[in-house]
Parts: sequence; structure tokens; C-alpha cells
Amino acid sequence: MRSFFRKKDVNAILDSNRNSSTERTLGAFDVTLMSIGATIGTGVMVLTGVVAARDAGPAVVLSFIGSAIACILVALCYAEFASSIPTSGSAYAYIYASLGEFIAHLVGWSLFIGYTVCTATVAGGWSAYFNSLLKECGINLPSMFINIPSQGGLFNAPAVIVVLFITLLLSRGTKESKKINNVMVFVKLGVIVLFVVVGAFFIKPVNWHPFMPFGIKGVFAGAASVFLAYAGFDAVSTSAEEVKNPQKNLPIGIIASMIGCTIIYIIVCLILTGVTNYTNLNVGDAMAYALSSVGQGWAASILSVGAVVGILAVILAYVYGSSRILFSMSRDGLLPKACSNVNQKTNVPVLSTWLVGCLAALLAGVIDLKQLADLANMVLLGTFSLVALSVIILRKTHPNLERGFKVPLVPVVPLMAIACCLFLMFSLSKTTWLYFGVWNLIGVVVYFAYSHKHSSLQNKDNSQPVLEEKSA
Repeated sequence: MRSFFRKKDVNAILDSNRNSSTERTLGAFDVTLMSIGATIGTGVMVLTGVVAARDAGPAVVLSFIGSAIACILVALCYAEFASSIPTSGSAYAYIYASLGEFIAHLVGWSLFIGYTVCTATVAGGWSAYFNSLLKECGINLPSMFINIPSQGGLFNAPAVIVVLFITLLLSRGTKESKKINNVMVFVKLGVIVLFVVVGAFFIKPVNWHPFMPFGIKGVFAGAASVFLAYAGFDAVSTSAEEVKNPQKNLPIGIIASMIGCTIIYIIVCLILTGVTNYTNLNVGDAMAYALSSVGQGWAASILSVGAVVGILAVILAYVYGSSRILFSMSRDGLLPKACSNVNQKTNVPVLSTWLVGCLAALLAGVIDLKQLADLANMVLLGTFSLVALSVIILRKTHPNLERGFKVPLVPVVPLMAIACCLFLMFSLSKTTWLYFGVWNLIGVVVYFAYSHKHSSLQNKDNSQPVLEEKSA
């Protein structure tokens, strides 16, 4: 039984990272932009209007602030881990060193599907904007190739194609993809600035009344719904082995991006609900709709084009993050070795990248994404809770570990993060809990059928020995 909870030696992880075959090309600026690119996307561009119309009204700004509190608390925990154990496995690796192999396997297994589902969800949102642009140009794709089977079509072809395109881009190397990602992020931020500047001239304070039409319950429901808008910063921590001076640059990137995204979301929420009444915002392209409703069609068109370009950065970040989880689990023997093989020219785990890309493309093409998005929320919230718990544990077991950044007020801040995440988890449906349970059951089967036998820690002569905890 003890072998199920064997832990990786923190020093061995650090030694492994120093000898990693991946190339360190990402600076603090790149990490911050990648995090912003992963975070800002369909959440603010799609969910803001829908949540305002259905759950919170103009008080959707409070929903975003509520989710931000939970995410910022968790981001502090991620920053400490990223500065002390900079490894591509992210939460999976952190939990492997603190809570043990079995739980780490389930976390890695869950994160793999969580990031992949996020990819599919975002691709579906991108497809909606893309199809809208095509219609404005007088191009109408056959409905059978833009609708999923439950909607009477065969598959969502644009969503499939965009995921495979991003996968191809990532398979060519991090150095090349980061340049394109930076451009996409600037485009996305540019159209948001456009919305803010233009929309500010058409705000009518009367649209903010009533401010909380659905009561405080609606605000909390909205907070759970918009949580996905903040997901993304965690995916960036998987890039640790490709970051220059990760002890410094990763915490900067994670914290700076979370603060920046929160400010952006607050401003967008206030302007969006100020330009038009919240009852009109139950649409997929709420920001473009708001500008069109006040006669600014030119700005709405530019915004739609920017959304099509900018949302690509979100897809890139999620495919990247999910593939690095598979890479790390494979390197530890929990998945087949082929998943950790890197291309000699690009230093990219090609098989892992394409496995994620193909699965995400399949989900985006044929599956109703609403339930999958809820599943992604469940996975991320559960993982965030365990990461926060791991900070407390590792402070006890490894008090002398060099930490470039420390979470303040431990254990208070991590416990607050756990409480916030659990509150949001229990606001999700029973069906989502069922899906979450089934996927983890499959993960348990995989662990006992393959991972436990092939684990690197199973070999006593392995260079990553079992962690010896500090005696009481």
C-alpha cells in the first residue's frame, strides 16, 4: 500500500530539469503573454454576455471578481511551486512530490482531459466567430460541416481544422510558436482596447439598473460559470523546462497575468452592461453585438476579426499544456515511453502533442461542448484545491527548499484557496460530478493495469528515489 503513495525526491526533480533535453527559450515577457493568451479568450468574449443575461445582470462584474479571488489565491500557490520546483509537469509534479504517486497520477490524468476539453471548448467558440465572419462576407458553409451530430450535422469542420493547425504549429517547435503566439495575444488585446475605447462613449448608466436583478444567488452562480474565463495561467506552469530562469520568470508571468486579466475583465463587464441592457446579451458574440447595437458596425467587424485571430492563442496554450502533462507522466513511467520522446530537431514531444491535438479535434468536431466545459471546470477546481494543499504539506516536509516566491500567510491563504474552489465545485451539476467520477475511475484502472508496474520509482536504482519526509 505504501508504494501507491511513494513520492518523488524534490532534488531529483530539480536535477532532472537541469539535464532536460528541451530548449530554454521563454523569458518573463513570453511567459506573461502566454498566460494572458491562455486566459483571455472565449471566457470574456462569450461568457460575459450569457452570464449577464441569465445569471447576474450588470452584477456580472461581481461574478468575475469572485472568481478572480479564488484564482488569484490559487495563482499564488502555483507561483511558489513554479519558483521552487520548475518542471514541465505543473500540478502533477507538485503533487507527486507532496501527496504521492497514486494521487499525482489521477491529477495528471485529469489535467490531461481537462486541458484537452478546454481546447475543444475554445475551438467551438472560435468556430462560431469564424462562421459569423464568413456569413458577413457572403460565404455560407454547408450546415452539415459546421454543426455537430446532435444539431443535425456531421461535424464542426472549422473547429477540427483549427485544432489540427495549432497542433502542427506546436509540433514544429516552441521557439517558432511563441513568436506567433505573441502576435495573436497583441491582436486580442488590441480588439479589447478597441471595444473599451469605442464602447466608453456609448455608456448609459440607466443600463446598470437594476444592478443585481437575480440577487446574490445569481452572482454566485455567475462566478461558477465564468471561472473558465480565468483558467489558463496554470497551463503556463507546464512550460517550466523551457523557461529561462524559471524561479524568477514563472512567478512574474503567473501573477502579472492574473492581475492584468482581472483588471481587463472588470472594465469589459462595466462597459458591456453599460452600452446595452443585460437582457439583450444572451448571444455568443456579446461584445460585437453591443457595438453593433449603437451603430458602430465597423468596430464590431474589426472586433470579430480580432477574436478569430486572438482566440487561436488560447487553443495554442491548452494544446501545449496538455501535451506537457503527457510528456511528464511518460517520463515518470506512468504512461508509455513513446509519449516522452522528443524530436531531435525541434525538441518537442511530437507524439504527445499530436495525441492531444487529435483528441481535442475529435471532441470539438462531434461533441456538445457545454457538459465538457463544466467537466473542465470540475477538473481544474479539484486540481487547484490539491495544489493549495500541497503548498502546506511541502512547507512541513521541505522547509529549507529554495523558493523564489513564497505564498504569504501559510496556511491561511492556501486554506482560503481550497475553500473557494470547493464552493465552486459544489455549485456544478450532479451530471458533471458523474462524468468526473467516471474519468477518474478509468484513471484508476490505468494506474493499476500499467502505471504502478512501470513507474520509475518502482526501480530502486532509479535516479529519482523515493522522497524521505522530514521526521516529526
